[in-house]
This record gives sequence, C-alpha cells and structure tokens, in this order.
Amino acid sequence: MGDGSSSTPRGSLPKFLEHLSGAGKAIGVLTSGGDAQGMNAAVRAVVRMGIYTGAKVYFIYEGYQGMVDGGSNIVEADWESVSSILQVGGTIIGSARCKAFRSREGRLKAALNLIQLGITNLCVIGGDGSLTGANIFREEWSGLLEELAQNGKISKEAVKKHGYLNVVGMVGSIDNDFCGTDMTIGTDSALHRIIEVVDAIMTTAQSHQRTFVLEVMGRHCGYLALVSALACGADWVFLPESPPEEGWEENMCIKLTENRARKKRLNIIIVAEGAIDTQNKPITSEKIKELVVTQLGYDTRVTILGHVQRGGTPSAFDRTLASRMGVEAVIALLEATPEIPACVVSLNGNHAVRLPLMECVQMTQDVQKAMDEGRFKDAVKLRGRSFEGNLKTYKRLAIKLPDDQIPKTNCNVAVINVGAPAAGMNAAVRSAVRVGIAEGHKMFAIYDGFDGFAKGHIKEIGWADVGGWTGQGGSILGTKRTLPGKYLEQIAEQIHVHNINALLIIGGFEAYLGLLELSAAREEHEEFCVPMVMVPATVSNNVPGSDFSIGADTALNTITDTCDRIKQSASGTKRRVFIIETMGGYCGYLANMGGLAAGADAAYIFEEPFDIRDLQSNVEHLTEKMKTTIQRGLVLRNESCSENYTTDFIYQLYSEEGKGVFDCRKNVLGHMQQGGAPSPFDRNFGTKISARAMEWITAKLKESHSKGKKFVTDDCICLLGIRKRNLVFQPVTELKKETDFEHRIPKEQWWLKFRPLMKILAKYKASYDVSDSGQLEPVRPPHGTQEEPANI
Repeated sequence: MGDGSSSTPRGSLPKFLEHLSGAGKAIGVLTSGGDAQGMNAAVRAVVRMGIYTGAKVYFIYEGYQGMVDGGSNIVEADWESVSSILQVGGTIIGSARCKAFRSREGRLKAALNLIQLGITNLCVIGGDGSLTGANIFREEWSGLLEELAQNGKISKEAVKKHGYLNVVGMVGSIDNDFCGTDMTIGTDSALHRIIEVVDAIMTTAQSHQRTFVLEVMGRHCGYLALVSALACGADWVFLPESPPEEGWEENMCIKLTENRARKKRLNIIIVAEGAIDTQNKPITSEKIKELVVTQLGYDTRVTILGHVQRGGTPSAFDRTLASRMGVEAVIALLEATPEIPACVVSLNGNHAVRLPLMECVQMTQDVQKAMDEGRFKDAVKLRGRSFEGNLKTYKRLAIKLPDDQIPKTNCNVAVINVGAPAAGMNAAVRSAVRVGIAEGHKMFAIYDGFDGFAKGHIKEIGWADVGGWTGQGGSILGTKRTLPGKYLEQIAEQIHVHNINALLIIGGFEAYLGLLELSAAREEHEEFCVPMVMVPATVSNNVPGSDFSIGADTALNTITDTCDRIKQSASGTKRRVFIIETMGGYCGYLANMGGLAAGADAAYIFEEPFDIRDLQSNVEHLTEKMKTTIQRGLVLRNESCSENYTTDFIYQLYSEEGKGVFDCRKNVLGHMQQGGAPSPFDRNFGTKISARAMEWITAKLKESHSKGKKFVTDDCICLLGIRKRNLVFQPVTELKKETDFEHRIPKEQWWLKFRPLMKILAKYKASYDVSDSGQLEPVRPPHGTQEEPANI
C-alpha cells in the first residue's frame, strides 16, 4: 500500500526525514476504545519510527485509564518491546473505557503524569470518542499546567518548557465508521472474518437449500454489512444508514422466491446489528427469520458473528495501512506547531493524508444526527463517496429489473480473461455481466482468452449464470497467456459474426500487450474500431497505469500468512533465519509489501539492484540481531530479482556466514500465491472497478449512437486504474512511454517509496522522503473538482 509515485513533485526537492529530529522529544502512544486488528502494527510503527528519529517513546497502558493512574502504566518502550507483535490481533498495550478522564480532575492527574516524564506528544489510536477526548485534553493543556503550578505540583519552568501538547490521531475501528478516511485500521481484517464465515455457511446452505440470516457488527454504521454483502453477492442487506422502503417485507420475500425459482439453492441475508426501518425501529435478525419462515416456509437459520469479527490476525492490508499511518503520525508530531490543530492521519484512495481531527469527528457525529432525524439520504452522503458508491453498486448487482423495464441498447458487449489466473477475476466478470444487462446490453463471455476468441468459444451469458461467482478463485471463463497478434484475422471475424460492439478485458500484462496489438491493428481490421477497456488483474501488480491489480491483495495475504506460520515454527528453536521466494516476475511488489506486512529483515527485488556487499551487510545485521532477545530472521526474495544471486545462492551464503550464530531454512511459495478464495478487498475491488468499466463502455456506445462514428481515436482503448487518490481511464497508447517492456513492469512504481519504510522498521539506516506529507487538507473535497475519487 502506498501513496505517491517514487518521483518528487516538480519544482520541489525531496524533503527527507533527516530534517525532522525527534531528539529531546517524548512521544506517548495509547490505544483507546474498542480494540481492532492492526492496532499493534500501528504501535510498532510509532515506537520504531519515534526511536529512529531520536525521540523517546512511551507506552501508555490501558488507554486513558493508564494515563490518569500513571506509575507503572506509563513505561518507556525500546526497539525489542514491539518485536513479534505485527501479527497479533487486539492491542498489547491494552484498552479501557475511562470515566475519570471525562472529568477535569482526571485530566489534571493525567497532565501531571505526562509532565513528569516530559511527554508533550500524544499518538492516540482509537475511535471518534477517544480522539475527541484527546482534543479536549490538548485545548485545556495550558490551563491544566497553570493549575498544577499554582498547586505547587510542578515548577514555573516546567509550564514554560512543556507549554503545549501535540496530538495526532489514527483511527482504529472495525466498523469503518469515521468520516474522512476510506478505511480505518481493523476494517479489512473484520471483513476477512465475516467472509470466511459466509464462505463456510454457503457450502452447508447449498447442501440443504437453506436461507441464512447473518448478523454482523455495526451499531451505527453499515459498512461491514454492505461490503460483505457486495463481496458474497447476498440477496438482501439491512443497514442503519439506508433503511428499506415501506413494504420491504413483501419485496424481500418476492426477491427470495425469484432467486429460488432461478435454481439458486441458498439465500443469504446480511443484517447490521444497528439495522432500522424508516421509523427508526430496530430490524432484528430474529424478526427477519420469522418473516421468511412464516411467509415462505423456508428452512432458515440465524448466525450472529459477534466478537469473532474483532479477533484473529490482522490482514496484510491492515498491517501495511497501520505501519504507514504509524510512520506518518510520528512525522506529523515532529512537524506540529501550536498553531496547527490536532490532526488525524487518513487514507484517501491510495494516498495518506492529514485531516483536521475535529472536523472529521463533527462529520461523524452529523451522520448519527441525520439518521436520528430520519434524513437517511443525507446520512449516506455524509458517510462519504466510498460508502455511497458501494451502496449504488450493491443495488445494481443484487436486484434485476424485469426485462420489459430495461430499455434495450441492441449492443453486444463481450468479456474476456487474459493472462495468468488471479483471485477476484470472477467477481469482476459477474459485476460486468450484471451491470451490462442492467444497462440494456447483451453480454457475451469469451472462454480461454484470445485463443478461445479466435476459435469462437463465445456464448451469451445471463444474469443468473454468474450467481455465486464472487467467492470463487481462479478464472471460471478460463484464461491463457496467448497474445492476439497471430490470430488477428480470426478474432476480427468472430467480432463480425457475433456483432460485438465493445470489449472488456480483465487480466495482467498480457492483457495490456494484447490491447496494444488490437489498437495497432485497427487500420487493417475495422472490426477492432470498438470501445475496449482493460481492468488490471494479476498477482504481480505489474501493469502500468494502476497502483493496484485484482488478485495482488489475495497473494499478499497468502505470503503474510505463510510468513507468520514460518516465524511461529521458529519460536521453539533459537536463532533461525528463513529465506522465502515470492512470485511477481521482475516486479518486486509482492516481496516488498509482503516484507512490510510480515516484518521482514530484508527483501531483495529487481528494482533495487544489490551486490555481495549488501548481502554481507544483511548477514551482519542479522548476526547483531541474534545477540538480542529477537532470535529469528525473515528474508524475502523476488523470483527474478537477480540472475546470479538465486534463492539457493542466498540460502547457502547465509548458511555459511551464519555458522555458529544462526541456521537457515528456505521456502519457495510458488503457485500457492495465485490460488485460494479471493480476499474481501479483491472481491470488492474487482466488483467496483469492473462496474465502472461497464459504465464507461455504455457512455462510449451512447456517444456513437448519437454521432454514428467509428472508434478510431486513442481514448477509445483504455486501461482503468487507481492512481493515488483517483480512478483514471488512460489510453493504452499513452501508457507505452511509462512501460519497461523488456521486464514487463512500469518504469516508475509508487510502492518503491516504501522501501525505506521497511528498512527503518527493521532497524537499518535509510532516507525516507516525506515530500508527500504535509499540510492539513479539508475533509470535504473542494466543489467543482473534475477528478473521480478512487474509493477503496
């Protein structure tokens, strides 16, 4: 996960972390409110980044309660005290509700405890209540110090020296209920727990033709319910922000009956625990079960997930998000001045931003107010564009209008998978087919890539044909690496025979190369003068024009899980180093980001050349580490990072050099990384980006109807990708100049910015470019912006 490209903004020199010294500063870190997976990764990043800059970092145990009680609750942290916590759920420094801190008396005690240790920088990881408390504390700070001085508890010098308190927040909440950020720490992991349960339930429900009512967390926010409904193709979803219209009982029963009539053997209904109707009355899972049983007589079961959603290991996304946010929070604290209001570090698309804390809190409270007053449309809007977009997509994909209500376009649109299989491809195909049908097109599936296209393996595909596809790994349509170049005649003929008016390609680098070949062949074959759009799907994440590809998140989770297990296997044995080889061709994304998520000591990648001296210094670094209490090491190597420094070579070198200090093991992960059920992120990302691609196709086809034109311009053959905080359609011919064709990677890769981050957190000296950090931004984007936000 990253923000920004590796280049620096034009006209500005990179601003490196060295300018920001934490020497003489003390930072307190606490977790407050409900726990969330990933909080430990954030604590680890704050502690290590703080120590790296020369600051002292203190654990404040048990949240605000520990701050009020002081004593052994506030302890200086060292490098080793956050070792091996990256993969642990919950929070190792504890969290507690605290009544005392709500009173001035309590805050006075807390201020005294902090002053005695010289702590004037607070990093608070929690929800809106915890962050509001921190802001009140900050505003009262000088008054509290005056009072302590008057009571003779502290000296006048101390008041002068510690005159103001800096506060930076990070939002840890599984509900994703905080306005101003696309994702809060813990949300992705909670979705993992929900989807694991849904996938397990689906197999038993299909065996018995059952209906399952699944209750997920979210007392005031329906994000988990909405995204899990999107990710598993649920029949119906109940949310607090968007209550069902009057008469929903009958509508839902009709929908369930229709789905059964379409030979669907199971029904899944997802309910947020805070679901309400338009009169603000609760809609409970039991009430829904009763309704289905009495009206339809279906065998129905209720499953309440409860605190399972809070537990377990954090996902790869949450670990990288929390690590990024923790580092950004330390930088924000070092740059803070009394004039800058307290800020919260947030995620906007794929970009880390700082927002005014109280504006975000205010907006979060406004959502609740709108819901209490029955202004549900406003509540959805205030939740942000990500929530709004998810709701719109869910409605389009879940409810099919009767055929006579869909105006026909008489256009045929084909969908094809190209390249190696990637988890999430099927979710993208399902989404494309259903959006296409809803827009009035006839949808065609092309089987077995360009190979199948040339041979005429093309069939019309209907709404019900793609039911249940979101959770399937691999590619149901079949996919091949073959390029279209040698089949241009046959493919043109098939486009003519099936009268195909537009093409959606879902795939990796071969899909991109194939699209370039089709674009170049338009002069000879007018059949190729149709709108074509590509959605990137490859575990390697090596397609130019997009920060993310469908499938890469699932692969990262596989790598992270494996690294966790491998590290655990070493916990019984002392002093062991593991060398793990990841996929990705020449692209180091999986090795680098897997290293960040798993807490690796080094990751060797093609993009950053290394030599024997680097290998030597890594071995020395590990030898030093083995003298501490942390006696295991993890090294990742991208499969094509070097022709001569193979995985075997590195393994033998480490084994030889480490003799008597540590022993070595190696592991090649191989095709495990391409398989398995898609992660919630990949299901959701595939679903949304593919739906957007189909809307683009519809707009292009409408345009041609009115003007009757052929599609010969470059902007008719595009790649749709996420760049920083925007969703962008880019002509493939323009992406050529950004591509290193020999190595099948983009020339510039945004995630390289996080190389230093991984090194710093592994205790290496590294220069970290902070040019992208900086000013506070408004919570709401300014009016009139033309850009389309990339809502993750």
